[in-house]
Amino acid sequence: MTHRYDRRQFLQSITAAGIATGLTASSSLRAMALNANPVRIGIIGCDTSHAVAFAKSFNKDVVTPGLEGFRIVAALPEASPDIENNQKRLPGFVEELKKLGVEMVSSMEELLRQSDVVMVESNDGRPHLRQALPAIQAGKKVFIDKPLSATLAEGIEIFNLAEKHNAAIFSASSLRYMDNAQAVAGGSIGKVMGADAYSPCALEKTHPDLYWYGIHGVETLFTVMGTGCQSVSRISTPDADVVTGVWEGGRIGTFRGIRGGKQDYGGTAFGEKGIAALGPYKGYEPLLLRIADFFRTGISPVPREATLEILAFMDAADESKRRKGASVTIEAMFKKANKHKR
Repeated sequence: MTHRYDRRQFLQSITAAGIATGLTASSSLRAMALNANPVRIGIIGCDTSHAVAFAKSFNKDVVTPGLEGFRIVAALPEASPDIENNQKRLPGFVEELKKLGVEMVSSMEELLRQSDVVMVESNDGRPHLRQALPAIQAGKKVFIDKPLSATLAEGIEIFNLAEKHNAAIFSASSLRYMDNAQAVAGGSIGKVMGADAYSPCALEKTHPDLYWYGIHGVETLFTVMGTGCQSVSRISTPDADVVTGVWEGGRIGTFRGIRGGKQDYGGTAFGEKGIAALGPYKGYEPLLLRIADFFRTGISPVPREATLEILAFMDAADESKRRKGASVTIEAMFKKANKHKR
């Protein structure tokens, strides 16, 4: 069997290989340069597993593409004094963070000196305004883990302060970035006519009910329904909550908060062109990719209005519970919050 030697084909092949090798080498050199001089992330609040999980992703030797060029370098290890479980878990999380190369600091001033950007990771929303304020005043980009705050009024204040000091704010649950939820939000089933979302909904006596854990399912609901919720009503029993929102145009979205029986994350979206399951949940990395992009650009992927409407929905759910299931308007929650702003 004879083989014809095609000089042109040979030259084209080695040229293409050279370009590919060059691109690979260039990408590798860029990644090495980024990792040699990374954007320094500081964490405040180490009483949640998120702090450790996020450090494992950002600080590992070979990071996921999209996370290169960042490193969590310092943490201020606060924990809520009146939440017993947070106090118990703090020492273990601190030791894990140290093993990942994160230095513990004793003041917010020191954290800001060592950090280019900041992540507020306390799972208690009550101190988030206080914790984020120095970084906001310094004009830094700040990711505030869910919930943004423990009240709508403080959530509004956080955004107003960020605008005043030209600081960028981003807050979200990782449940927002489930593949199917993002596909639905992007139009995979056409206009969303309604949705049902669910998540665990443990209660914490120091927090409004849904702020503690139900926010995960609430954010899933808002991811596919968007803004425009007008009224909220709630049925609550020891084992579950069912919160119904009515959106503009008569669209209905519900959140089921689970406390009894099997607990999981997910839901169903109903669209003009189809019906889609929401889930499964696959972990933190999709959120971390958005956080990294936010730190690069200063542009939050979730608008202020969407974040605040989630808080208003949860406030309205508590108000409806107090009123034994009566419908409460989102507008009323914003009016009440604006009266209480400092």
